[in-house]
Amino acid sequence: VQLQAYGGGLVQAGGSLRLSCVCSGRTVSTYASGWFRRAPEKEREFVGAITWSGGSTFYADSVKGRFTISRDSAKNTIYLQMNGLNSEDTAVYYCATTPAIYSSGDYYSRHRIYMYWGQGTEVTVSS
Repeated sequence: VQLQAYGGGLVQAGGSLRLSCVCSGRTVSTYASGWFRRAPEKEREFVGAITWSGGSTFYADSVKGRFTISRDSAKNTIYLQMNGLNSEDTAVYYCATTPAIYSSGDYYSRHRIYMYWGQGTEVTVSS
């Protein structure tokens, strides 16, 4: 399984970006997918996740209400729509997938459950 993330860039505070993560080697509808980010000199941070069925999504409190995860099975792509961006959102964003299935959303925030990772795409928000 390979993941290719793209869509990052420079955006002004208050603006929007949509990140894409193209999956090859596996159908996105059979794996749970997550987005993480790492800001300069900070630890990797959970952003959000979507279950394999697509029926549930989970978000970090810091992005809830601003970010939305979705997927397009026909394109085998996972998306992260980011609205209302601020300087705290500046980071390298990574997509990841896992065949694991959990009943609780708390598990999807743990980076160790993810088996496959994309290379990251950088988002810079200017104030």
